[in-house]
Amino acid sequence: MKTLNFEDLTQVRKKAQATLSVRELSYAAADESSCGLAVGTEHIQLLCCGGTGCKASQSQKIVENLKACIEANGIADKVQVIVTGCFGFCEKGPIVKVMPDNTFYTQVKPEDAEEIVKEHVIGGRKVERLLYVDPKTEKTVSDSKHMDFYRKQMRIALRNCGFIDPENIEEYIARDGYAALANALQGQTPEEVIDIIKKSGLRGRGGAGFPTGMKWGFARNYQAENKYVVCNADEGDPGAFMDRSIMEGDPHSVIEAMAICGFCIGASQGLIYIRAEYPLAVHRLKIAIEQARNYGMLGKNVMGSDFSFDIEIRYGAGAFVCGEETALIHSMEGKRGEPTLKPPFPAESGYNGYPTNVNNVETLANVPIILTKGADWFASIGTEKSKGTKVFALAGKINNVGLIEVPMGTTLREIIYDIGGGVKNGKKFKAVQTGGPSGGCLTEKHLDLPIDYESLGAAGSMMGSGGMIVMDEDDCMVSVAKFYLEFTVGESCGKCTPCRIGNKRMLEILTRITEGKGTMEDLDMLKTLATTIKDTALCGLGQTSPNPVLSTLDNFYDEYVEHVKQHKCRSHQCKALLTFTINPEKCKGCGACKKNCPSEAIIGDVRKPHIINPYQCIRCGMCKSRCRFDAIQVF
Repeated sequence: MKTLNFEDLTQVRKKAQATLSVRELSYAAADESSCGLAVGTEHIQLLCCGGTGCKASQSQKIVENLKACIEANGIADKVQVIVTGCFGFCEKGPIVKVMPDNTFYTQVKPEDAEEIVKEHVIGGRKVERLLYVDPKTEKTVSDSKHMDFYRKQMRIALRNCGFIDPENIEEYIARDGYAALANALQGQTPEEVIDIIKKSGLRGRGGAGFPTGMKWGFARNYQAENKYVVCNADEGDPGAFMDRSIMEGDPHSVIEAMAICGFCIGASQGLIYIRAEYPLAVHRLKIAIEQARNYGMLGKNVMGSDFSFDIEIRYGAGAFVCGEETALIHSMEGKRGEPTLKPPFPAESGYNGYPTNVNNVETLANVPIILTKGADWFASIGTEKSKGTKVFALAGKINNVGLIEVPMGTTLREIIYDIGGGVKNGKKFKAVQTGGPSGGCLTEKHLDLPIDYESLGAAGSMMGSGGMIVMDEDDCMVSVAKFYLEFTVGESCGKCTPCRIGNKRMLEILTRITEGKGTMEDLDMLKTLATTIKDTALCGLGQTSPNPVLSTLDNFYDEYVEHVKQHKCRSHQCKALLTFTINPEKCKGCGACKKNCPSEAIIGDVRKPHIINPYQCIRCGMCKSRCRFDAIQVF
């Protein structure tokens, strides 16, 4: 492939847009009653989710079976199978989408491929059993536009995920890919581009929310013989998969944004720091980087201009603390992944001591579309101080687990009940953790809170990178705080005393409380330690690690008191506080509990009520799970 100049890029775009027109036009015109009888009349495309979640559920085998069936029926010239990135609706994956009628098939299995081809593609009849069933109306919905999960979403960072083949650069180009870079190189100055990013109001999506344009401006102002652009792809929050999905589904958006940033700050080298646990994202990034080089979007004299820029991939070993920019930089330098005091900031002295700009994946994914659609367009979305959209990984006790993108200012209620479909199994909503281990637990009183940086911070939580875990009435909030603290204690680099020792002491107190050994003085000490650590820890990991403890103390103090004074866990999650007994009126003496008790704590004769020795019981719950007569009681 020859290196493309600006005119060549336009020709490639026009040619590639013809391929994508089947998807774009059919999506815009899709109707619930339509069904594409396309064989013989128009081209059909089958889009198959190729994200990590669906691949783990055999989506690759689905692709192979679809292709084999299409070949066997002699329609390979009219039907195309395309592997895309994540569609977002992970709860219903693997997903296959049929174009041109935009039919959305859910929970597809490899053995369903033949039926999709023969019934839908050839016969023109939708496979009803694979369609999404709306839980409210109990009716099938064939078009994703009419699903509650997608109605309130606005996909900007995720605009290409689930729509294009991430391993085909021309499909990215067809969606105005590399147009922003071309425009910048053709007729804009670095200052003009930075000014657009500033006016858009884009803030860092990695957690801190620092204005992106301002960050770029700082890096540009420092003079040095070398400068670097770093993409922080070290996504470490439990339950978070936003950045991974963008890299898997739209890697070129990150590459283009890094090149634009390089042009703006005067850097010729980009580094993507990605955790090695993301093999699919790494694979697609490698393909995208090589394609970008071949097409002249990376390397010397990008698109025939005087600007040169290239990208390398660097691997992380999964240390959560390396999500902090100075620790990340040290890790890339081959040093221990520890943060350092700021200033100097990386914009002044970063990788190998040179000015370095660090942005996370989602932040970068927003840059190209801001430059093509304009600062005013992006700034019109969201709230006064938080512009644009935010991607969240919606997980936990929620009906619609998945990847979502909503305008800033959307309420928690809209996300949990409208998009997420409410709490699973009809249980009562109890809390939602935003911001991962660095965030806090918000309650029912916060459901109408608009999601933006300021509102979440004022409520005792934070935006974070975008993890959102929903909890129901069966979750113990003391145990939840302990879980997150266990994570941060394990991930602490150990450099500063407040984080290394203070968090350990807090974890010891929480452990005592969950074991029924806590005191009211422990609760006071927890709060004192938490506030001290927030004020004195070296980096963001330590400064935010007390958030889950403080937010649960504020919002669920009665549960802490219950654990301490009554030695009781209302959610039955703290094993040391549970008592298992057998109701003699319900026990039939079948012996199932006795037979399966690993500690031999149950005694009794056949056909006579059994009893549990409380001193020998290890509270594993095996007896309750095996009892067919609901005779096991837990207090």
